Amino acid sequence: MGILIAKLWSLFGNEEHKIVLVGLDNAGKTTILYQLLMNEVVHTSPTIGSNVEEVVWKNLHFIMWDLGGQESLRSAWNTYYTNTEFVILVIDSTDRERLSITREELYKMLAHEELSRAAVLVYANKQDVKGSMTAAEISRLLNLTSIKKHRWQIQGCCALTGEGLYQGLEWIGSTLKSK
Repeated sequence: MGILIAKLWSLFGNEEHKIVLVGLDNAGKTTILYQLLMNEVVHTSPTIGSNVEEVVWKNLHFIMWDLGGQESLRSAWNTYYTNTEFVILVIDSTDRERLSITREELYKMLAHEELSRAAVLVYANKQDVKGSMTAAEISRLLNLTSIKKHRWQIQGCCALTGEGLYQGLEWIGSTLKSK
């Protein structure tokens, strides 16, 4: 009987899904969080520690943890991994010099036991900037096709306009349905 009630309850969208939003500093994580939350651009400053917000989209409830991306803060990311269902990795598509650092951080995260069941959405942010890397180029440079133990998706986006963000949430929604 309890399983039936739980299934019915989940149909009404009251289940919360934990997401950690990670990426190097200045990638656009906080801008994405508040674009999803309020549908507007909020002036942000570097995140020290974390921001947490509940984002409700299409009857799905996400608890989104936006984690500071400065080098000194990245070692603490793993303290947020417990019960995480999705990792959203935000990449500044104009930052070619630091993509190798992002790749290192990604594979370090994916090796963490607490994230063994998490799916990964990569937002290739700042697609509106001339000369930015395409999602396909970033996918190749991050070697995403080598990821076999996690579901993953890469999505080009622009945090300032919201373009591409909801396609990423669509992927998360369809991933949840197929679980």
